[in-house]
Amino acid sequence: MGKQYTFNYQVPFYQVDVNHKMRLSSLLSLALQVSGYQSEALGLSDQSLLETYGLVWVVTDYQLMIERLPRYREEILIRTEALSYNRLICYRQFDVLTKTGEKLLTIKASFVLLDYQSRRPHQVLEEIVAPYQAEKIKQRLKVPQFASFTPESKRTFPVLYSDLDQNAHVNNGRYMDWFYDDLPLAFLRNHSPKTIHLSYVKEIQATDQVSSQCSLKGTRSQHCIRSEAGLHAQAEIEWRQNDL
Repeated sequence: MGKQYTFNYQVPFYQVDVNHKMRLSSLLSLALQVSGYQSEALGLSDQSLLETYGLVWVVTDYQLMIERLPRYREEILIRTEALSYNRLICYRQFDVLTKTGEKLLTIKASFVLLDYQSRRPHQVLEEIVAPYQAEKIKQRLKVPQFASFTPESKRTFPVLYSDLDQNAHVNNGRYMDWFYDDLPLAFLRNHSPKTIHLSYVKEIQATDQVSSQCSLKGTRSQHCIRSEAGLHAQAEIEWRQNDL
């Protein structure tokens, strides 16, 4: 087991949607911020990683299991732990709990180290991961496979300055906003996500024109983000109807 890190947080109004629930884009960004706090506490801040090794952490895959999303002004606790790593991938888990200990959701994330200049994956360095005390494994952990789908809707739009993060590519959470925007408002008002699998295939740069494609069948939506360069991200979301 790796070292755990916890962080208390109260959900502000600017991070909730029309259902008074925390936006998933904000939740994913918060989770990454908390993992960054742990890295800083261990002397491995993002800035020092870049200055010393020329590397940055990049998420390649998320799996979310959601009981419910945090509500406006709710006090929550985010607990994270670096679980394991192999030659190229590091695995981390986040648990979001209420102040009484009720588990709201679990996020399993896969990270790789990216060379900031070449934009290519870099082998995991032992001196970088050692302080987290994660288990070293040989194999890659299995993740669900995506089924093909025929898009029912398609939007094309430019990538804007406000979409970018400090690594000069589209912020991880922004993809969730794009996926949500592809779905009907009436559906989103009456449904909440139950499980999500999101995979980042290729980073999106500031000059890209992207296409967000979606299919909604019952309580399952499938999504992908494409450009002329090919597939950038894909996701499958299983929804549950909100309680009346």
